[in-house]
Amino acid sequence: MSLKDRIQEDMKTAMRSGDKDRLGCIRLIMAAVKQREVDERITLDDAQLLGVLEKMGKQRRESITQFQAGGRADLVAKENAELDIINAYLPAPLGTAELDALISQAISETGAASIKDMGKVMALIKSKAQGRVDMSTVGARIKARLS
Repeated sequence: MSLKDRIQEDMKTAMRSGDKDRLGCIRLIMAAVKQREVDERITLDDAQLLGVLEKMGKQRRESITQFQAGGRADLVAKENAELDIINAYLPAPLGTAELDALISQAISETGAASIKDMGKVMALIKSKAQGRVDMSTVGARIKARLS
């Protein structure tokens, strides 16, 4: 079963059970997927769908930070609930040891020696760890390694 099919089945389950919050979040996910499919005139595969989910998760994390700064606990709770639902569709995140091993492997495979080669390393890691790690964290670690 593809990720898109799983999300659609979860939407049907949420409709039947009357879980309005979960249903609303899943509909937001499906709307983002449909929007991208219409804009690019393609059908998203699982890897591209993970990209959409990552983007939505990042938006929720940024909103949570801003709402906390503004003292809006009600909105923080709503965004956290949506983030939990989005994260349920993403693969398990990589641990620090796994991430370091992946970075070392990517550096050796690309033959990276300086910061100039960072793009090659990032591209390789992104293809292997999409949806499992925040790429800004990866970028900082690669930069530290290559400096």
